[in-house]
Amino acid sequence: MNTFLFFIFLNFAKNMGRILAIDYGQKRCGVAVSDTLQMIANGLTTVPTADLMPFLENYFQKEQVEIVVLGLPKQMNNTESQSMKFITPFVEKFKKKFPQIKVDFEDERFTSKMAFQTMIDGGLKKKDRQNKAMIDQVSATIILQSYIENKNYKI
Repeated sequence: MNTFLFFIFLNFAKNMGRILAIDYGQKRCGVAVSDTLQMIANGLTTVPTADLMPFLENYFQKEQVEIVVLGLPKQMNNTESQSMKFITPFVEKFKKKFPQIKVDFEDERFTSKMAFQTMIDGGLKKKDRQNKAMIDQVSATIILQSYIENKNYKI
């Protein structure tokens, strides 16, 4: 009986869509994606912002994505930052193009600092830590992992 339940679980897991996170910036966007069980975040790439929509179209043709999470830029007083004026038009365009994919937000305060510290802790050389594309990708991964943890452990 346990084996039977295990195979049902595996079949269910295969049919789950991934969660994709975007650390949206004016020049480039870090992108991270979850595993099919929606438990672990992995950095995927960094894409020039102008190429983000074609990149997503291509990715969605290859992978099933259930949710797209964008970093929500907030100020210390919990109000939205000026960056939302760039993110909002993208979200509106995204929802029109991909109405079947849920869009959600996750607080992105301190993710760049956390990403930089993660790179130091991971032993990356100073030259590699100066790679802003890498910081954006790691930031997207942190946003996604935070979203996954908050989603799975809401009280």
